[in-house]
Amino acid sequence: MKAILRSAFVTSLLGWVIWLYMALCNRTIRWSVEGDDEALKVWLGYPNIIVAAWHSTILLLPSGWNRIIQKWPQQKTRSAMLISLSKDGEPVAKAIKHLGLVAVRGSSTHKRKKRDKGGMKALAEALRILKNGGGICITPDGPRGPAEVAQNGPIIMAQRSEAPILPYAIVSSPRHRLGTWDGFRIPYPFTRGALVFGQAVIPKPGDERETLRLQLEENLRVAMERAEELAQKKGRS
Repeated sequence: MKAILRSAFVTSLLGWVIWLYMALCNRTIRWSVEGDDEALKVWLGYPNIIVAAWHSTILLLPSGWNRIIQKWPQQKTRSAMLISLSKDGEPVAKAIKHLGLVAVRGSSTHKRKKRDKGGMKALAEALRILKNGGGICITPDGPRGPAEVAQNGPIIMAQRSEAPILPYAIVSSPRHRLGTWDGFRIPYPFTRGALVFGQAVIPKPGDERETLRLQLEENLRVAMERAEELAQKKGRS
């Protein structure tokens, strides 16, 4: 059964289904947006950018891309998303291609077997895109977790490319949460949603990597709390 589910045909079909579901949620959820004016200033102030969101919100990420980011002036040369090299990431990689996004494939080193699953290659490709004036969307706690704990990947990218990291929180209410490591969120169409851009993390020469990592984690936490508050408030209004 696993072989069937991971076949090229089924993977392509799942990619279409995921894309259609993303599009349905984007069009039917009633959105509140906050922090976009400041986010636009960051976008215009740098030739490249890293957008960071928690892994659990992947199904809603394109909503902010379609509604907000794609309409900003001075679009980046290329826009890409870092996605796991595993078979489970294949449908998502195919889905985002329908949105005009490039999939950069790679996973972190396996903690027990010490095998690099495309992580170094993905980092090199992401840096190439950033240094050529592109934008990268990354889930800093993926693909293995712990949930909502930022890893070093986006910090390394930011320091080497001199790109700002823009925290991006997007939630819907009500929704279903799976019992996965990240509490993956399944949004429902025709509900309420909130998109909050957090305070950007802008690395400077001499900044400690751990300091920047904790700053990103905190800024994403604050943005997520505000997004949840807006979604719930809108639901009671």
